[in-house]
Amino acid sequence: MDLTPNAMPRRTVVIFFLIDTSGSMYGNKIGSVNSSMEEILPIIRDMNQSNTDAEVKIAAMTFADYANWIYDEPKLAENFLWRDVDADGMTNFGEACEKLKEKLSRHEFLPTSTGSGYFAPVILLLSDGEPTDDYWQTKLADLKQNKWFKHALKFAIAIGDDCDEDMLAEFTGNKESIKTVHNVSALKTLIRLVTITSSQIGSQSKSVGNTTKQDQLNQKIDEQTDGVDGVGNNYDDDWD
Repeated sequence: MDLTPNAMPRRTVVIFFLIDTSGSMYGNKIGSVNSSMEEILPIIRDMNQSNTDAEVKIAAMTFADYANWIYDEPKLAENFLWRDVDADGMTNFGEACEKLKEKLSRHEFLPTSTGSGYFAPVILLLSDGEPTDDYWQTKLADLKQNKWFKHALKFAIAIGDDCDEDMLAEFTGNKESIKTVHNVSALKTLIRLVTITSSQIGSQSKSVGNTTKQDQLNQKIDEQTDGVDGVGNNYDDDWD
């Protein structure tokens, strides 16, 4: 980092990963998530080294019976050690929404004390089922009142045919911000593409032309996944 007196502090974009680790994710699904998280860390590190205007930090939450943050603060990729997570339990999505809202604050994961500003965060949700708690809609409604959440870039990966895409659409705001994957390769490809593309778009100072950053993200993911085997709704699930 340039430490000369005239150097401007870089603004930060935080990528929030919300990862379903309920029992239905057991096996190749959670294995693919684990390996993908390992693989994207050096990519984000390289992006940070080449971008003099912005840096990317990572915050990751798992949710099953309970929702838990991997670290108690966002980390740069070089400081983020991914520890493989297991899949077990139910899908308490309401608690995930509640804990995300708590951290989308200048007093928590987006502090003003750093001396540099923040871009709107990026929020990536990965799930293969549907919520099993009976209060998730109330907690999601509360989350939607959060100003950071309102302005965030949001995208969801539906892992397999059994995923509740209506729930994901309620979270992201529209079905254009959702992609369904049907095999291990497709899941790993999409996690990488969404992470890289959202990081690049999220750290731009402004949107391009008359399109919003969210529209840019959706369009680029559409373009990059066109013809990718296992991405979209025209495939059968194959998680063996």
